[in-house]
Amino acid sequence: MNICFIYFFIFLILGGILFFMSMSFLSSMYSVMVSIELGSLNSCMIEMTLLFDWMSLLFMSFVLLISSMVIYYSNEYMEGDLFINRFIMLVMMFVMSMLLLILSPNLISILLGWDGLGLVSYCLVIYYQNVKSFNAGMLTVLTNRLGDVAFLLSISWMMNFGSWNYIYFIECMKETPEMELISLMMLFAAMTKSAQIPFSSWLPAAMAAPTPVSSLVHSSTLVTAGVYLMLRFSVSLSSSVCLILLFFSGLTMFMAGLGASYEFDLKKIIALSTLSQLGLMMSILSMGGYIIAFYHLLTHALFKALLFMCAGSMIHSLSNSQDIRSMGGLVNQMPLTCTCFIICNLSLCGLPFLSGFYSKDLILEVVSMDNVGMYIYMVYYLSTGLTVAYTARLIYYVVGGDFNFFSVHLVNDSGHYMLKGMMGLIFLVVFMGSILSWTMFIEFYMICLPLSFKMMAVLVTLLGGWIGLEVSNFVINYHLKSLKFKSGSYFFGSMWNMLYLSTFGVNYYPLTMGKKFYESVDQGWSEFYGGQNYFNYMSKSSQILQFLFKNNLKLFMVLTAMWVVFLMVVY
Repeated sequence: MNICFIYFFIFLILGGILFFMSMSFLSSMYSVMVSIELGSLNSCMIEMTLLFDWMSLLFMSFVLLISSMVIYYSNEYMEGDLFINRFIMLVMMFVMSMLLLILSPNLISILLGWDGLGLVSYCLVIYYQNVKSFNAGMLTVLTNRLGDVAFLLSISWMMNFGSWNYIYFIECMKETPEMELISLMMLFAAMTKSAQIPFSSWLPAAMAAPTPVSSLVHSSTLVTAGVYLMLRFSVSLSSSVCLILLFFSGLTMFMAGLGASYEFDLKKIIALSTLSQLGLMMSILSMGGYIIAFYHLLTHALFKALLFMCAGSMIHSLSNSQDIRSMGGLVNQMPLTCTCFIICNLSLCGLPFLSGFYSKDLILEVVSMDNVGMYIYMVYYLSTGLTVAYTARLIYYVVGGDFNFFSVHLVNDSGHYMLKGMMGLIFLVVFMGSILSWTMFIEFYMICLPLSFKMMAVLVTLLGGWIGLEVSNFVINYHLKSLKFKSGSYFFGSMWNMLYLSTFGVNYYPLTMGKKFYESVDQGWSEFYGGQNYFNYMSKSSQILQFLFKNNLKLFMVLTAMWVVFLMVVY
């Protein structure tokens, strides 16, 4: 049997078992902790600790269910690849690292999963071995290493408490300055892993990976690791740390929505929508709603995984073209794929009774009911409107209109494995939001809002969809080429010049200075008076000595003759 089918069945069965176990643990508020001692250092026990509670089991079940469908989908997507077994093993390592991170309440064992995610993500991003992939992989791994530094520092600071099992003392020690510092460093680590401002530039670059990997990364593994870590540390976050997180996550949400509205790469648009939703999760988490953030994390994982799978099917059929301007009218040739694509996009927008609606609408109503300032309120609703705008634009370009690809083409829904993989997720996208809303919230939220606030989400959604369609139609029909439009699109499309500030600017000038230093010092005066001059001196000296050694008999005879002449003259 193919290796893809073996892992598909294992993950699917394990995911189903874990889901029902999590529901059982949730109903009885039951949890199990398993601790294995590995050694000790300065009275700190080094332990391998695993925490099985409803949150970890539920998240693990979602990771395994999504991974099973992605592996099944990969069997056909990566069909022509010579190294498909290596690809599946890398995906396996990726999933196992995430599971280790989910289960660990110990910083040492979390670090194993955390670093495993960073390393395997680098291997997956550079899977297609070309210059673009190598650059994207290096950017991904170096940005994540910044967060790893903060993680290692927090491990060293946690030695003050005598244990790395933060779950024992995180609540009683949250007022201490040490725990506040640890929380701040954990926030820094989570911001790099979840690509919050100013570390956002690696997320669109990571689209160089194969599409099944993008489906995993953007739904339930790499980018959600930071959110999950903040969920576990949410008890210890002080008000000042929460304010920092709220400010940066709100900016991330707004910036990603603007960037996606100017992008034409299909995978990058979906990646920026992930960035926007990550900002939404982080911001509601910083306002104290960590259960709602976890709820949105789960529902978002479902429709985002399926959205990438639909995008991969389209890219596969269109000879690896990712430009949405070359698409159009695909609903006539790929009806099933386009149906799944539209349902996922509507779930992302928060259309009533799809899974995204239950979590997103709840977040907006909780924010409206909370005592937040006008800035946060406006950022939330503007970002929601932008989400609907770029989604309507994406559907307009991809599904509607005329077909803009080659006249000779083969675009259809013939990929049976890919379709079955997508069909396995579509029912979860439609129904899982309501199922989770009935099971997760043991304490009910009482939402009490005036009619104007209640209708605000509906108004912003309709307005955003209308603006997205109108702007797309205007751009297509009138071909905007004015300098103002170009400069505006360049600024917003480059994520507010973040590529140049946080990535290109940080790398370019040190590398340029290093090159000049190398040319003028290492290969310049330093080389002339240092190594090269010393080499020339030694080589000339060795030439003289070699001449003497080669002619030693002649020299001996000449010296003997000179000595005889000297004796005759003197005596």
